[in-house]
This record gives sequence, C-alpha cells and structure tokens, in this order.
Amino acid sequence: AGKTTTAAKLGLWMRKRQNRKVLLAACDLQRPGAVDQLVTLGKQLEIDVHAETPGEKGVDPVSVAKRALKKAKEGGYDALIVDSAGRLHIDDELMNEIQAVSKSVKPDGTYLVLDSMTGQDAVESARTFSEQLELYGVILTKIDGDSRGGAALSVREVTGRPIAFLGTGETPADLEEFQADRLASRILDMGDVVGLVEKAQEAVDEKQATEDYMRMMQGRLTMEDLLNQFKMLRKMGSMKKLLGMLPGAGKMSGLLEQVDEGEIRRIEAIVLSMTPQERLHPEVLDGSRRKRIARGAGVEVADVNRLYKSFQQMQKQMKSMGKMMTGGRNKKRMLKNLERQGRLPNMPGFPGLR
Repeated sequence: AGKTTTAAKLGLWMRKRQNRKVLLAACDLQRPGAVDQLVTLGKQLEIDVHAETPGEKGVDPVSVAKRALKKAKEGGYDALIVDSAGRLHIDDELMNEIQAVSKSVKPDGTYLVLDSMTGQDAVESARTFSEQLELYGVILTKIDGDSRGGAALSVREVTGRPIAFLGTGETPADLEEFQADRLASRILDMGDVVGLVEKAQEAVDEKQATEDYMRMMQGRLTMEDLLNQFKMLRKMGSMKKLLGMLPGAGKMSGLLEQVDEGEIRRIEAIVLSMTPQERLHPEVLDGSRRKRIARGAGVEVADVNRLYKSFQQMQKQMKSMGKMMTGGRNKKRMLKNLERQGRLPNMPGFPGLR
C-alpha cells in the first residue's frame, strides 16, 4: 500500500505545511528492506530517521519505538512518526505487535494506510484494524489510479473514522489533505482544478515568474528560461497527472496514455548539453556546436535543429504578443496591475517597458 513511503511523505508534509521538526522511526522489522527504505527516504527528504539493525540483540519493534520516542524528546523534535509493521494478510502476530508498539509510545494519532485500488480488500482490512486499534484517520494511497477514490466511501463507512490524507502519486510531495468535494469531483470526472492551482503555487516562485513573464513579453526568452520552466513542471509532477486533473480527463484517457514524458526529458537533456553562454545566446549555435550538443544529449542533430526552430518560433510569437499587450491602454493597464500587486519595483527589464 506504500505505508513506509507514506510515513516519509507525511513527515515532509508536516515540515513544509506546519514547519515541524520531524523524526521518523523505522519499526517495520518484518518486511525485508523496510528499514533501509525509510533511511533512504529520510536522506532524500532531509528528515532524520531513527533506525536500528534488524536481528541484533535487543532490537525489536517495541524497543526501537521507545528509544525513538526518547530521542525525539531529547532532540527537541516536534513530531515522531512511527512506521510500524503492516501487510495485506492480517494475523494475530501482526496485530499483537502493532498493539504493543502503540502501547509503548501512546501515539496522539494512529493512521491506517490503505491501497485505494484494492477495493473490497481495503475495506475488509479497514474493518479489522478499526476493531483492534483506536484509529485517528485513514490515508488512501494510489488515488491517482483508475478507481478514482470510490473505496474512500466504503472505508469511511466501516471504520467510522475520517479519510485524512490521499496519496496522489509516487513523488514525496504527492500527499494532500482529504477534501470531500474535490474527491467527489474526481469520481464524477469533473477534474481537480483547485489541486492543480495549488501544485502550481508550490512550484512557482512568484518573483521569478514575474521576471520570466516580462522577458517573454519582450521576446527575450532564453534556453535557460526554458530549462527553468521544465524544472518547475517537474516539481508539479508528471504531465499525464497534471492533464488528468483537468475537467473531463476521463474522456481523454486514450490521449493521456499517449503523453510522452520522455520527450520532455530529451529536450531537457539537449539544453543541459549546451554551455551557459549557448543557453543565454542560442543564436550562436552553428553546425559544429549542434553536433557537440547532440552527442552530449544522446540524440540526433535533427532533434537539436527541431528544438532550435521551435524555440525561434516561440520567441517570435511571444514578442508579437508582447507588442499587442503592452501597447496603449493595455500597457498602462498591465503596469497598473503590477504596481498594485507590488511587483513593479526593481524588476529587470522594466525600464524598457516604461
């Protein structure tokens, strides 16, 4: 169900949204690699992890949990997230272990992590766990799959506990607070425009976006700007996922399957193969430079030529659009709006506009 990954995602969410100092505790000693997985995620997300080597003397889930709690208190952490054991096949041994860990740390909240795509199996697991533990809430993972969250309705009914979070993808940032109206929109194929806007707000630096916008309107777009745009898109998630958040995405399922994420990576590789000077002044790209860039990116020279031609066309369109938007009344209106938003002073490129 992605339990260990979800523990790390929750730690990242608490740090970003609540400014909490978080400690993760690797207490799943049954699943091979679970401890190493949490340690790796902790390093990746820069979140501290309390981990001990399974099989060593004195290393059992309850002892590890107790020592993690002591470390969290002494280290001035705001929150301790304990990744306990869990699996689809529920037995007395598993439940006894989880109950023992729970008694040892007395958690403020116990979350049950369920795979939303397992359907009725998830509902039965939820029923069993809710009978054995006092659940605070449920976290549904893989909500970006074909099920679109129908399991959430049944799980809420059988446990009597709220859905707290949704795992919406594979990246660490793909965890969001549950909001009923937004999930209902997904189920009814009405999209999630609010979620799309939130992702854009998290990925975009407003000041940088304003500077990029002004450069684009003046036709001064560079390959460096293009590279920054790709980095922003990567922060937001896969293109297929972003398009899937638009209303009516279900009717475009065939089209979404054709979205080529690899094409974006190829373009990014081409730009990264350029020197800083070439990115800022792509007009210097002669035949020999293009051959070198193609070799560095592992593509054909024709691919480099195609990107450069598309880039030139984009520059011309942006410059033409900029002239239309900054002429006469439109220019005054745009400047007035930027002044009102406090974005005008000390912005590069503005003297030319004035």
